[in-house]
Amino acid sequence: MAEDDAPGTMAEQALLDPRRAVPLPENADPVIIAAAMNPAMSSWVALRRRVAFQAGQSVLVLGATGNAGQMAVQIARRLGAAHIVAAGRDPQRLDLLTDLGATRVVSLAGDPAEAADRLGEAAADVDVVIDYTWGIPTELAVPALLTRRTERSAPLDWIQIGSTAGPDITLPSFVLRAANLRIMGSGQGSLTAAGIVAELPSLIEELSTGALTAAALPLPLSQVEHAWTAPTEPGRRVVLTTFA
Repeated sequence: MAEDDAPGTMAEQALLDPRRAVPLPENADPVIIAAAMNPAMSSWVALRRRVAFQAGQSVLVLGATGNAGQMAVQIARRLGAAHIVAAGRDPQRLDLLTDLGATRVVSLAGDPAEAADRLGEAAADVDVVIDYTWGIPTELAVPALLTRRTERSAPLDWIQIGSTAGPDITLPSFVLRAANLRIMGSGQGSLTAAGIVAELPSLIEELSTGALTAAALPLPLSQVEHAWTAPTEPGRRVVLTTFA
């Protein structure tokens, strides 16, 4: 095995760890898998391993206009969520989320306090929050939701996955006393690598059968310089391929 600081291209250094790999079924489209697997893993694993999610529960996806957030909306729907609130800043991507399974969309654009009020009205009684933002949006959203809950003793599982809006929040102590809030992370460390890998075959099957979709845009590796900077349509994800 090469040392981490040894010179060479990524292809020369990349090694396949069989403990963290699973075979693709014959019906799998490798372009779709490549486009969807990384963003989809976060919410798939979170809802299946970090909480006891049940069909009929409700979900807020905070940061739903990113690639992972879009997949989280689909995955929540696929796992039987009865109500899915999708919140994000990108207005074009927000428009796509209803077709992917969101029952309500909330814009996070504009004044953060006003956005938090909109979230509180739309998502006060959800059972699970899948949070890709953290930072100020989460800091304001936590009390906005908890102070509006119909039954504050009903559990609210807040799963922290990403931190696109910042690495830290300030959390008032009263929210932990005044409601049944359970904050947790999801990722390697909160789960074992083996536990994460164990979820991959079922996720691949969902993607292979079309139960979950990804708007993949395959481009040849020879166009990598163009693909790196060229704008894409909302919701599309570029996949560089080595085949025609």
